[in-house]
Amino acid sequence: MSTRIAILGAGRLGESMLRGFLSSGWRSPSDLAVTARREEHLVELREKYPGVAVEFSNPVALKGAGLVIVSVKPQDMEAVLEEIAGVLEPDQTLLSTAAGVTTASIEAHLPPGTRVVRAMPNAPALVHEGIAGICPGHHAREEDVALAADALDHLGAVVRVAEYDMDAVTALSGSGPAYFALLAEAMIEAGLLLGLSREVSTQLVVQTMFGSALLLRDEHLHPVELRENVTSPGGTTTRAIRELERSGVRAAFLNAINAATERSRELSERVSG
Repeated sequence: MSTRIAILGAGRLGESMLRGFLSSGWRSPSDLAVTARREEHLVELREKYPGVAVEFSNPVALKGAGLVIVSVKPQDMEAVLEEIAGVLEPDQTLLSTAAGVTTASIEAHLPPGTRVVRAMPNAPALVHEGIAGICPGHHAREEDVALAADALDHLGAVVRVAEYDMDAVTALSGSGPAYFALLAEAMIEAGLLLGLSREVSTQLVVQTMFGSALLLRDEHLHPVELRENVTSPGGTTTRAIRELERSGVRAAFLNAINAATERSRELSERVSG
């Protein structure tokens, strides 16, 4: 299998993958090709990543690549697939990061037997701290899934799920950064009401969220365990948690994530229909 990788679409996620592959040493510049549509972006990419093949043409970029990553918006997916269908080789693996576009929909636009893997990364992938759900298409082999997972691993963590569960992945981790941002916004506003400056309030909230996430991940703490470690009987946290429970915060999150999952399924049907 060729070690060459083509990234079709050098948007924020596509360029983040390019940076991750290079900074980790996983691939050298000569192993990589990337595409962009705007002339000024092409010039910028060539200046930033010397040795990487920067192309306007998707069919030209994917020639000789073992892994072809299609990192475009869902509404642009069909046009890109039709553009590359005639030149895609049987031994190439296609990895899609387009939200809501099913593997069956992708396969329908490509030659029979094309090996397709679908992924749902999230926003922290831009700083290489994301997580992606991943699932194989009908013809993908274990080697194809492993190659796609290896690539995505340079943007954070990877979990393998059934395709039906990709809507739940979208609702939980794809939309998840927005939930934390809303929580951070509310906490920062609370700090302002209590007399703290916006700068201090923001620093306190953001670092607290970051540190708590590291405790959960690196110390393998269960969320209940972390909450109980911070909550002493009759203390400030106990009173705060009581008010949150009275306000139905837990139920609100359950309802919100369920609603996001339902919406993801609706959008998947629309994009794939």
